[in-house]
Amino acid sequence: MDKLLIAGNGPLQGEVAVAGAKNAALPILCAGLLSDQPLQLSNVPRLWDVATACKLLGQMGVNVERPAFDQVIVEAAGLTTGTAPYELVRTMRASILVLGPLVARHGEAHVSLPGGCAIGARPVNLHLAGLESMGAQITLEGGFINARAARLRGAHIVFDTVTVTGTENLMMAATLADGQTVLENAAREPEVVDLAKCLRAMGARIVGEGTPTIRIEGVARLAAAHHRVLPDRIETATLLVAAAITRGCVRVTRTDPTLIDAVLVKLRQAGARISTGDDHVELDMRGRRPQAVSLHTLPYPGFPTDMQAQLMALDCIAEGVGTIRETIFENRFMHAVELQRLGAEIQVEGDTAVVTGQRRLTGAPLMASDLRASASLVLAALAAEGETLIDRIYHMDRGYENLEGKLAALGARIKRVAKPL
Repeated sequence: MDKLLIAGNGPLQGEVAVAGAKNAALPILCAGLLSDQPLQLSNVPRLWDVATACKLLGQMGVNVERPAFDQVIVEAAGLTTGTAPYELVRTMRASILVLGPLVARHGEAHVSLPGGCAIGARPVNLHLAGLESMGAQITLEGGFINARAARLRGAHIVFDTVTVTGTENLMMAATLADGQTVLENAAREPEVVDLAKCLRAMGARIVGEGTPTIRIEGVARLAAAHHRVLPDRIETATLLVAAAITRGCVRVTRTDPTLIDAVLVKLRQAGARISTGDDHVELDMRGRRPQAVSLHTLPYPGFPTDMQAQLMALDCIAEGVGTIRETIFENRFMHAVELQRLGAEIQVEGDTAVVTGQRRLTGAPLMASDLRASASLVLAALAAEGETLIDRIYHMDRGYENLEGKLAALGARIKRVAKPL
């Protein structure tokens, strides 16, 4: 099993480009199930989760091709089965996103209950309740969701809580439903907006994405389309924190700074000088130690839960005390114990962590517990003295395209190894 060996060194410097967004690419790949015509995608990141999604679609009889490094063509004319097996779904919670498209176009779905990172329950009850409102018959049996509908019908759905995948699943299902579907308390994340853009390119009739109310007028069929996946805002922000935690100066390109406004506010509070353009953002710490920042996670446009662990790593070496409250997922402070192995001072009680910044962290063997936790350990290791060996980096590979290569290009002393040295 691969590991990362990181030796703390000086400030990161230089320019780096980000890949397409994992959290946009996955639902958009599933959207290919809604049509028998090809969906041609570009700026698709090369990640384990993307490979898993493509394999899952292939097992259903969908033709999936990668004609170029960042391109994928999905053609579901040969869709043969609505089954999503446990051995694939268990590794990636986003597999639940095949449920809505399968019921909408195929008339039935047999989808394993999802697995993935151990950062909280993330129940699918909101997905199922929404589909039932649209006329689907749903049963749970043997760890599988069984859903069936001759044709879904439009419905007025009010989410009890904001759910990104629930919004995406029901939005996709509604594109082929009979009549209008209204989604209230819908997720506003940029990835939801990107999915709506792709669906509209396929012929869907959608308005209101990016607001709490989305309206979808069902159509008889969707057609071929081209779509470019939006830049990964979490990779962008992670690379900026890498610059901040090492007191460096990094320019991140092929991105959209407007997607990370909440993170940029915190990085400015930490003492970073930040400048932005249409497709780039530059952070310069001017060699200074960061100031501690406090935050609490919220649905978009609030501070993203997917950046909580990285900002905790920053607070570990910052000047002062930062308070971090996690309001989205339970069990998302598992990285705190690993950061403590580096010498971090972190007190966790319930949904709140209090981090007292230390002038010095020291390298140690670490183990990643989930995708974003792995990134936080990498960041802390960049700022620690000595060597850090991080195990279970397959979590990182699920959501970051060649993160170690990009950091190395900025001057990090980081390499992938097959076993402890």
